[in-house]
Amino acid sequence: MELSSLPSLSPLPLYHPKPRSYATLPLLRSCDRKGACLSYSLCKRATLRNSYNSAQNNFLHLSRVHEGDYCRNFNPNGGLIGSFYNSNLQKHTKLSRDVVARSQLAGTGNPDASYSLSEIKLGSKVRGVCFYAVTAIKALFYIWFMLVAHPFVLFFDRYRRKYQHFIAKLWATATVAPFFKIEFEGLENLPPQDTPAVYVSNHQSFLDIYTLLTLGRSFKFISKTAIFLYPVIGWAMSMMGIIPLKRMDSRSQLECLKRCMDLIKNGASVFFFPEGTRSKDGKLGAFKKGAFSVAAKTGVPVVPMTLVGTGKIMPAGKEGVINSGTVKVVIHKPIRGSNPDILCEEARNIVAETLKHQA
Repeated sequence: MELSSLPSLSPLPLYHPKPRSYATLPLLRSCDRKGACLSYSLCKRATLRNSYNSAQNNFLHLSRVHEGDYCRNFNPNGGLIGSFYNSNLQKHTKLSRDVVARSQLAGTGNPDASYSLSEIKLGSKVRGVCFYAVTAIKALFYIWFMLVAHPFVLFFDRYRRKYQHFIAKLWATATVAPFFKIEFEGLENLPPQDTPAVYVSNHQSFLDIYTLLTLGRSFKFISKTAIFLYPVIGWAMSMMGIIPLKRMDSRSQLECLKRCMDLIKNGASVFFFPEGTRSKDGKLGAFKKGAFSVAAKTGVPVVPMTLVGTGKIMPAGKEGVINSGTVKVVIHKPIRGSNPDILCEEARNIVAETLKHQA
């Protein structure tokens, strides 16, 4: 049965086209309890419909969709008695206007075009569970390669730790490949592997780290100290040389910046999320100047990057779901300067314009 929401205003004037011959339509007259006179004609099949066209033409057609039932037709001369409207039509006005029904009329809809919101949410949750299962299994497998090679890495490549980042790239690629696709734009703008730089990007989702690891660059992220306490993941982060940071601790922030400058002077690169946290609504937040101060003091270039789509696949605050979609990484041309304020403003404008264009 097709359901249509009825207006909550006063009933429209009723009109029924006069049949060609009343003799061909057998009518049965009866009265309801309150004396409302109704006319019944036998119908083989009918539908319940209230279209905009009928509303504009000031008539309302009501009928039932059961074969063999009586159709309730209104006498063209008598109209509709109010008691019948109050007892029947008023019930339909209480129906939610958000009811979506499949159209069975030719040219008005596709019966297969409706989807259940609960089914979509369930699918995203199932993918989320599978995502964490895959990342845990892969981490348990790849962590052994890191552990075995770590003494040699500390001896031969203490600052950049390329081997550990290579293993992290394999782990991240194997984890995200079954769930979403990553597209890269502007790879030619990346500095050479051995050239230190400060990379900055917008921050939308927990998936940003996975996405950036697939680049295969040995830049050092800055992460909360609490994450280092997680087994396996925390160990891998320590072996990769990820920089710990205590939020709301000015002393920890100063130590973090000093370590970043020390890494750059020894040929390594660092990565900052200048917003400081993930965006809750997908909008680009204000950039903090810490990353740009490091770049200005060390004289290395700033490489702005824009991440598009991670916030839709795994929104901030909903880390238990994985929606379908594609992630795009846009790498912009490096910028240089000695003024942190100018570098900060320029980098943010580049990212903001790209987000606006991609949207």
